[in-house]
Amino acid sequence: MALLLEQLLNGLQFGLMLFLLSVGVTLIFGVMNLVNISHGSLFMLAAFFTYSAGARWGYGLGLLIGLGGIIIVAILLEWLVIRRLYQKSHLDQVLGTFGLMLIFNELVRIIWGSEPIFALTPNWLSGSIQLSENLYYPTYRLAITVVAILAGLAIWLLLSRTRIGMLVRAGADKRETVEALGVNINFLFAVVFVIGAVLAGLAGIMMGPLITVESGIGDPLLILALVVIVVGGAGSLKGCLAASVLIGMIDTLSRALVTADFAGGAGRAISSMSVYLLMLVVLLLRPQGLFTR
Repeated sequence: MALLLEQLLNGLQFGLMLFLLSVGVTLIFGVMNLVNISHGSLFMLAAFFTYSAGARWGYGLGLLIGLGGIIIVAILLEWLVIRRLYQKSHLDQVLGTFGLMLIFNELVRIIWGSEPIFALTPNWLSGSIQLSENLYYPTYRLAITVVAILAGLAIWLLLSRTRIGMLVRAGADKRETVEALGVNINFLFAVVFVIGAVLAGLAGIMMGPLITVESGIGDPLLILALVVIVVGGAGSLKGCLAASVLIGMIDTLSRALVTADFAGGAGRAISSMSVYLLMLVVLLLRPQGLFTR
């Protein structure tokens, strides 16, 4: 029972991290009609910025440098490259942003090398908290779950209770009308892109100690983020959250339980296929996803 509860908490934590990565993709696609394959690179760069700076100046300053660095990268990236892809076809967008992903991966190898960085958790978040008689859960995992929930609430409040959120929602539905009313649509798109980049960067920073920080770490997670959008429904924040948690649970439980029951390659194959089997079922039964935009 304790093992199951622990894996459920791990699945919730992974699902919320996946939500922070996926919500940027669905925002950028829903508002800007842009398919951004390089979104996982922002996840990767934030982790490298934070833990490289943290190793020299401490975790607190490393965190600020990581978030500040990813904001600067996002602003420059949107201004120099992404803005020129808005009016292009989805195929051109995929090819262009895929090229960006390859460039970022190679830049990381040039600057930081090919050896992975093993990021350490902050000392004040090390150790475990007793949740039940037989269950001690890592403090860091609980902390990042709380941070992810707070970040999700913040993005919901921003989109539903502020003027910029009103413009984002209006721009997603009636882009030409919003522009005709005098709104600087390029500035609005830049804000949306930076918000998505910050959320992806936050996920990368928090996931750093749980994975090896190396070139290309964001690419497999980007694939899962695209699965989240298909399952939850393109442009739906509610669907993005529901699908992220669902996929996080399925991925974690399948890896922990199915692999344990089926030794060898069969168990690993089943656990790897589980998320994509879910996507297949959703596409067959509800092609538009669980929720509409």
